[in-house]
Amino acid sequence: MLHEQAPLATRLRPTKLGEFVGQERLLASGSTLRRAIEEGRAHSMILHGPPGSGKTTLAR
Repeated sequence: MLHEQAPLATRLRPTKLGEFVGQERLLASGSTLRRAIEEGRAHSMILHGPPGSGKTTLAR
């Protein structure tokens, strides 16, 4: 029930790499970033882009 009361943006936030929209080139199957995340070796990196593009969500 608590989830139902969360803001819409929170409920619709992507939780899996395949749910990110508009980042196909960056997160395509076999891409450097996707492989690093899936293999658990994504260390330090700088994510750059306009507000609302998913930088913080991707970092989490």
